[in-house]
Amino acid sequence: MKRRYFAASAAIALVTLAACGTSSPDDSGSGPWTYTDDRGTTITLDETPKRVVAQSSLAAGLKDLGVDVVGVFGPLKLADGSLDPQAAGLDPDTITDVTAGGEYGSLDLEKLAALKPDLVVTNMYLPPDLWYINDATAKKVAKLAPILAVDFHGDSIIESIEDVQKVGAKLGADLDSAKVLKGRTDFDAASKRLTDVGAELADRKVLVVSGTKDLFYVADPAQFPDLDYYESLGLPVIKAKAKPGTYWEDMSWEKSDTYDADVVMWDSREGGSTLQQFKDQPVFSTITAAKNDAWVPWAAVAPASFAAYADVIDRLADDIEDQL
Repeated sequence: MKRRYFAASAAIALVTLAACGTSSPDDSGSGPWTYTDDRGTTITLDETPKRVVAQSSLAAGLKDLGVDVVGVFGPLKLADGSLDPQAAGLDPDTITDVTAGGEYGSLDLEKLAALKPDLVVTNMYLPPDLWYINDATAKKVAKLAPILAVDFHGDSIIESIEDVQKVGAKLGADLDSAKVLKGRTDFDAASKRLTDVGAELADRKVLVVSGTKDLFYVADPAQFPDLDYYESLGLPVIKAKAKPGTYWEDMSWEKSDTYDADVVMWDSREGGSTLQQFKDQPVFSTITAAKNDAWVPWAAVAPASFAAYADVIDRLADDIEDQL
């Protein structure tokens, strides 16, 4: 089990690399390239992989480190054609999307093969399941290129980012570059801002929610690396009673007033809940936050980089401050 960061000072001050890969004989690009991923699978190639295809959020995290990919899968564009926030920093016009329609986790194998990938990279939230690659597709992908899996389960934000940095460094990223170091500085500054905002909330509480047509969901912050981190910074997030092994406490909309809160953070991912959905629910409309119109969008998934999360945390601090 990887360590968790519960104190804000520790979360900001400690910058240690998570042990998630092995060193290769030569990281300069000449000679064999070796990496042992979080499944314990050792990948050995003749040289450092150049043509990388990655899950979109992870690809965006790698790009913030200076590592470009030739293809992505997973969320990339919203319905209106704009960039999905989960892939912030990527240019959809210069990258090939190999996501296939139909069943979740399917890839367009013809598009993928045409890219001649050296390596496919994705992550895991519930190991051994790969994110955005189902089991049947994984077997076919493995015939085209090895799959490197990064385990985010149980990680704090910082650990997830460091896991991606470890992969990035093996792919040629310079973790001491001015851009990468600035991302960390900005992340620390944004974290300090959110700490201050949490203190301003005082005894007011924040509820994090999602929903479908039939069910209302309240997040257990301990299960989400971002919410767990925000809570460690002092954001007063209500703790839902999620069932073991799950992320949410689910209930009928008729019971959606179970938790009162002064601010509601709603899951703003496309394809999920919408703000209007919550406003239209008569029972949920009786809680304090709804009465005061205190709604804050929650970016539940963001690229795993310090720069990306600096922006996410800054926007969250802005939005909560607007409700004070």
